[in-house]
Amino acid sequence: MLAKLLTEQRNPLSAGIDLLSTAEMLELINREDRAVAEAVHQELPRIAKAVDAIVERLRHNGHLFYIGAGTSGRLGVLDASECPPTFNAPPEMVQGIIAGGWEALHRSTEASEDRPEAGAADLLAHGFTGADVVCGIAASGRTPYVLGAVEQARSMGAAAVGISCVPDSLLSRAVEFPIAPITGPEIVTGSTRMKAGTATKMVLNMLTTGAMIRLGMTYGNLMVNVQPKNEKLVDRARRIVADAVPAGMGRAAELLELAGYSVRTAIVMGRLQISRTDAEQRLAACGNVIARAVGEKE
Repeated sequence: MLAKLLTEQRNPLSAGIDLLSTAEMLELINREDRAVAEAVHQELPRIAKAVDAIVERLRHNGHLFYIGAGTSGRLGVLDASECPPTFNAPPEMVQGIIAGGWEALHRSTEASEDRPEAGAADLLAHGFTGADVVCGIAASGRTPYVLGAVEQARSMGAAAVGISCVPDSLLSRAVEFPIAPITGPEIVTGSTRMKAGTATKMVLNMLTTGAMIRLGMTYGNLMVNVQPKNEKLVDRARRIVADAVPAGMGRAAELLELAGYSVRTAIVMGRLQISRTDAEQRLAACGNVIARAVGEKE
């Protein structure tokens, strides 16, 4: 029953929260939030397995699909939408699906979460195949919409990740890669947009950031896949090249221009003192991973 779920229990620490001063209320919320990072930390081994599974599919032209309802769905759509501007990932590489469609992003339509067939249908409508990865998101671990999508994905031979915030949930049992940071009862009973939502966002950050790093979209901690399409991004690209080579800003600008404004190519040209053609060939042979192209790792 829903009432027995950990995320639906009353938090004894906040039972009298409405009687506290504003400062005391916020101190209590912040104190509870500090426990979220530790809950996520406990799941790191399982998150690592999920990242590796996602990378394997993406390397073979697969895609990552987040699917959820309510807050969970919105968080998935948010994380997916940040991948193109952060890593210049193709928009279709990571996609977010929310029960109720785009209208549900700004207006609650949670009634649609009760239909497992709707989750399966929405997944297929977005072009999901057996070569892809689905990541079902449900704080309660029992949302029918999400479970239906996961069941559909598994029947197609796809990889399945599940993020929930209760132990041994239906979602965790339904997927290959369960992730379950146990954040406990919320400050406001049942309001999983709080601690559970924060934990979910942290996990989503790790899944996509970890995957993009493994795919070579960073060099060290530099965003080397940035596409300099405006003045701000050209300046950022020059600074990235200057840091990575290393070189002065004038030389970095020159390398970037010679490289056809490919940050990766400019870095390899500068570090190895080679031509654009040679740099491009090295990158192609190394899966576009700069560290391999310049001989820093095998």
